[in-house]
Order: sequence, then structure tokens, then C-alpha cells
Amino acid sequence: MNMNFLEEYGINLNSIITIVLILVASIILNKLVRWTIRKFFIASVEKLNIDATRYKFFINTISSIIWILALIAIISMVPKLKAFAITLFAGAGILVAVVGFAAQQAFSNIISGIFIVIFKPFRVGDLIRVGATDRGIVEDITLRHTVINDFQNKKIIIPNSVISSETIVNDNINEMEICEWLELGISYDSDLDLASKIIREEAMKHPLYIDKRTKKEIEDEEDEIEIRLTSFGDSSVNLRALIWMSDPFRAGRMKSDLYKKIKVRFDNEGIEIPFPYRTVVYKKDLPSNEKLNSEEK
Repeated sequence: MNMNFLEEYGINLNSIITIVLILVASIILNKLVRWTIRKFFIASVEKLNIDATRYKFFINTISSIIWILALIAIISMVPKLKAFAITLFAGAGILVAVVGFAAQQAFSNIISGIFIVIFKPFRVGDLIRVGATDRGIVEDITLRHTVINDFQNKKIIIPNSVISSETIVNDNINEMEICEWLELGISYDSDLDLASKIIREEAMKHPLYIDKRTKKEIEDEEDEIEIRLTSFGDSSVNLRALIWMSDPFRAGRMKSDLYKKIKVRFDNEGIEIPFPYRTVVYKKDLPSNEKLNSEEK
């Protein structure tokens, strides 16, 4: 029954075997091409300065072409599918309109992916943030989408056309160094100079810290870490330390380390980190109107 159904569509045993062989050959060819390109890339990455972004995009493009050719070959093996394809192409005007409308977004993603590879707003391995998404590391750039792995190990898959229209924050497009702000508040009674000294000492001891002063700034003996008084709060004097570090991927860990060490130093050396004070007056404690009037008399 099944064979009769297949024969109605012009599919016989030879056709099935040929289709299976085409699929197997496509899988083998795809793996072989990937292995060859990967081997060439690893061997030539230093000599030719090949960017991993181009390698990823190129290998994904080759794989897509192989599967498209395999699909065309399978269609040509099935008479009714072949006849249907010829009929569609005969009405090329309608086909172009239908396919163009249906594949508009797909073509937009492909073109956007090509522009990403050419102009390189980010590369594979970069730490980026796209629009309102969380920061993450670029893992792959395909014909359709870009894969970002965030710090919770979640995969963020964004269509290339969306990325092209969004603001991209790239933490290491040209260099790895990054300036982080350390925000701290101390009480009005605390020693401002001592607090600044503690912050500088703890930051400069951290292994990820780097000195980004220019030669002239070093000659002028300017402070390695700039600490600004940003505002006077309700119960605190607010400081901001601008700290340069060598690794944007571990910037969060460094800030956590510094907050902990600075807190310990503040406690040991009498620098208070204040909390808001509130005075609560209960209604029953207020003097009555009669008592106020008698006191006035």
C-alpha cells in the first residue's frame, strides 16, 4: 500500500536509494568540508591573522550551500516534485512576489550577517550587549542569527537584522582594558582623605588592576586612581573611583573583591558606611491641645 502510494508520485525503490545516498553524501561532505576548513584555520590563524568570525560565518555558509544543492538534487529525483517546481518557475512573476514576501526577513538576516562579518562591529569571542539584553560572549554568527552566551550560561539567539538595527556595546572591540566605576558612600563624620587612600590601596593591590596614566600624568605624579566626590546624600558623602582593569570578562568579580576588602578596611580604620536615619514620633506621645493651651497661658 505504501509502495503504491509512493509510486503514484513517481518514487520507486531506486529513487529511495538515490535519495538516501544523496543525504548520506551531503552529511559526509558537510563534515569533511568542516574538518578541512577547521584544520586550515587552526594551522593558519597566526600566519594569516584570520578572524574567527569570518571562519564561523564561512563554514556556516558552505554548509547551507551543500544542503540547498542536496535539496535540489532530491527534487530532481522525484518526477512530481520536479514537475511542480517547473510549474512554479513557469509562473516566475508570481513566484518572485510570493517568495520575496515570504523570505523578506530571511534575506534581511543574511544580508545583515554579511555586513556584520565585513564591518565587524563585533567578532566571535567579544563581550557585547545588544540593546536591552544582558551582556554575553559571542559564540557564533550564522546566516540567520547570532548566538550570545551570557554569564548565566543562557544562549541568547538574536536575528542578524535585529542586531543591525540595535545599539551594540562592545567591551573589547579593539583592546581588553576596561574602566569600571566603584560607587561608595561614607558618613559625613568620616575622614574623606583616609577613605580615598584605602580605596586606592586596595584597588592597586588587585591582580587585574592596571595603571592607565599617560607618561605626562606619571611625570606630574597624578594619582593612579581618580576618586571623585559625586554628591552629598541624605546621610552620606558619595564617592566614585575610576579603576582600570585588564580583563572585562572578570570585571564583576574584581568589583566584588574590592567591595569586600574595602568594607573590611573601613571597619578596621573607623570609616563608617552609613544607613538612612529616621526619627519616629508616635501620636500618643504628642501633647494634647488642652495642655498646649494651658502652657501658652
